[in-house]
Amino acid sequence: MTQEQITLFALFGTVFALLLWGRVRYDLVAFSALLAGVVLGVVPASEAFSGFGHPATLVVALVLIVSAGLVRSGAVHLVTRTLIDSARGLGTHIAIMGGVGGVLSAFMNNVAALALLMPVDIATARKARRSPGLSLMPLSFATILGGMITLIGTPPNIIVATIREDALGAPFAMFDFTPVGLVAAGAGIAFVALVGWRLIPDRDSGLAADGIKSIAPYIAELAVPADHKLVGTALRDLLDPAEEAGVSLLGITREGQGRLGARKSLKIAARDILVVEAEPEALDEFRSTLGLKMLEDGSPAADALADSAALLEVAIPEGARIAGRSAQAIGLGWRKSSVIVGLSRKGRRITRRLRREVVQPGDILLILAPADSAEEVAEWIGGLTLADRGLAVTQDHKTWGAIALFAGAVALASAGLLDLPVALGLVVVGYALARILPLSEIYDHVAWPVIVLLGSMIPLGAALDSSGGTALIAGALVGLTAGLPVWATLTILMVVTMTLSDVINNNATAIVAAPVGIAIAQSLGVSPDPFLMAVAIAASAAFLTPIGHQNNTLILGPGGYRFGDYWRMGLPLEILIVAVSVPMLLVVWPL
Repeated sequence: MTQEQITLFALFGTVFALLLWGRVRYDLVAFSALLAGVVLGVVPASEAFSGFGHPATLVVALVLIVSAGLVRSGAVHLVTRTLIDSARGLGTHIAIMGGVGGVLSAFMNNVAALALLMPVDIATARKARRSPGLSLMPLSFATILGGMITLIGTPPNIIVATIREDALGAPFAMFDFTPVGLVAAGAGIAFVALVGWRLIPDRDSGLAADGIKSIAPYIAELAVPADHKLVGTALRDLLDPAEEAGVSLLGITREGQGRLGARKSLKIAARDILVVEAEPEALDEFRSTLGLKMLEDGSPAADALADSAALLEVAIPEGARIAGRSAQAIGLGWRKSSVIVGLSRKGRRITRRLRREVVQPGDILLILAPADSAEEVAEWIGGLTLADRGLAVTQDHKTWGAIALFAGAVALASAGLLDLPVALGLVVVGYALARILPLSEIYDHVAWPVIVLLGSMIPLGAALDSSGGTALIAGALVGLTAGLPVWATLTILMVVTMTLSDVINNNATAIVAAPVGIAIAQSLGVSPDPFLMAVAIAASAAFLTPIGHQNNTLILGPGGYRFGDYWRMGLPLEILIVAVSVPMLLVVWPL
């Protein structure tokens, strides 16, 4: 070993020890290691920050933004209400989400599959009042496993197919990966759904609960448009969707008649106002699901709030401008293009329309305001803005446009017409131009500690590769397997490839390990195909760390995971993948 290799191995050992210790945050550990590598001369200064412009890093950042756009457009609500039931047990939920994720990632990039399903999983966790960390890791692993099934499911498969073409004259075909990949993916997803999730620490990420327990549910109003499909139907028809969303129906306000009771037989009329009691997220889901509006037709604030609106929670103290007055009295609508869409008042009834209700000190208002002046509105009424819960208004009229942009980008990337980072970048630009996501919010959705972790570790992995460290490991493998049975050699190749993939980029692992597999097969005088397939499966099976695969990196922040959490489910999963793959390889790809 050279001095450079010794230094890099020592550096990686220190990094992983600190990350497993968990007392220092992972982004600081990784960035410090990168700087140490530069100071020690094992990472060229000119390449020190190349990881921050690496496609893998960009994909992670862009996927987080695209996921936020899918949530804001209502695409996630669409999938959630047609596919997911928060009342299901956690194991059943993981099995369904894992199955869907596995199928999707077999025919589209597995990062894109996770991008579509991750916000759905988080939304379901919120409704079920549990930590999304219990289901996000199983979902990530399931999408990684699904990518093993076809040529286009994951980049390592494409790399291995290309190397086979260069070495043997013909690549693997689209479904050559399916027999072994399908068995491995099926066994892996079954393990994740039945056993694996029980091994994950139940640690609250802060995304499952509302975070403000002291606020009573809001009394809110939702308008029924004149031409709405609910006109003429009975109120009883809304009871099931209301219960599913966590909304209580209090009655109907009809002009000239005051508030009517919540009688089940009451018929809904055009321009009725539904009076409900709900948490903000439940209110928005119920409104989006039924196509109701927060603003009445003809509202003076309608135009200003059409495309760029924000929800904020404001506590009203003594002496506030609005205290003792109504929103109508202070001209909240025509002065600030804002409306009160909910009012929380513990222990006291609200009988008038929200715009006419006299606001009292101690009330908490849910205000719909222009996104670029929301804080100014809170200050103008004299309120105190509560801690941000990430509340937003679902723009359900843009749902199919957002889905079309995302699907088009995935199709172009899957067909090889555009690189995935470019395709996702176009989606982000489209979401910004269509005002699905306000420009002021775009960077708020990026988990920057995760970006620093990935951007710091990529140059270190590249340095290990360029120094000959990975080749040294591969050479040691060839010597280690001399004289062993073929199945044992195949097993060791998979184990070493998996280990490398957990430390360096899985694409780089495939590039290094595939030629080694061919060399081992030639030295044994057997077909290289089972060895190449073993490399393809093992390079994708990176489950021990958050840096082995982009999907694992994506869930690190939203799941509230620590670096050392991955191996708890990942280690038995990797053992299982080896155990089921080796016999299948020997059956499907004879020596």
